[in-house]
Amino acid sequence: MVVSIHQPDYISYLGYFYKISKSDVFVYLDDAQFSNDNMHHWNRIKTPQGECRLKIPVQQHMGDAINRVRTKDELKWKDKHLKTIEMNYKKATFFDDIFPQFQQILMQNYNSLADMNIAINNWIIDGFGFKVKIVKSSELNLNSVKEERVIDIVKLMGGNVYISGHGAKAYQVEKHFTDREIELVYTEYQPIEYKQCWPKVGFLPYMSVIDYLFNYGFDWEYVKQAVEGLKNGDR
Repeated sequence: MVVSIHQPDYISYLGYFYKISKSDVFVYLDDAQFSNDNMHHWNRIKTPQGECRLKIPVQQHMGDAINRVRTKDELKWKDKHLKTIEMNYKKATFFDDIFPQFQQILMQNYNSLADMNIAINNWIIDGFGFKVKIVKSSELNLNSVKEERVIDIVKLMGGNVYISGHGAKAYQVEKHFTDREIELVYTEYQPIEYKQCWPKVGFLPYMSVIDYLFNYGFDWEYVKQAVEGLKNGDR
């Protein structure tokens, strides 16, 4: 049983969903501490001038979990994000298919930033056709923290393989996982190239997943083949 875990980020990049695609169970770490530095409330899209950040104004207190953070919808940020996205992607091949779906989900009312991000991400997961069980860590009643919490979640989900992001190499100890009969592996995802809007700017990696969706729709097969090609040394 393969398990992966991540905070519920806002319209994350393709690598986020690649890790989910390789999992039997994906756990949203929705009760992790909110961070201004992490991409819980912002992401990148492509414009004729290059990268543009879409940032959500939030109300939060120091130490709040992501599922306790409120989005300041009274500031009409959703309308601003949608307008910016439309301006920059309206000529993309799948804009007319994807934009109305995204707009419908985004414009709903949510109790927290985590709930909104999870709703958006679950729509994308369903669109790509992933067969994965989705769980929220806040529902698991675990009191452990940091690496021990990750291991406890994997064991509780019945997992024997944990897929981690490469950033966690700085603090994870493989022996701690193997001692609990868990194989620790790191995601194989590398940034892939695909057709983007505004070609004169050049290809920009690490854009939000919606950059891919507007240009390719929910074509996950292209992503799989492109990542496999990079692993095999293709260019």
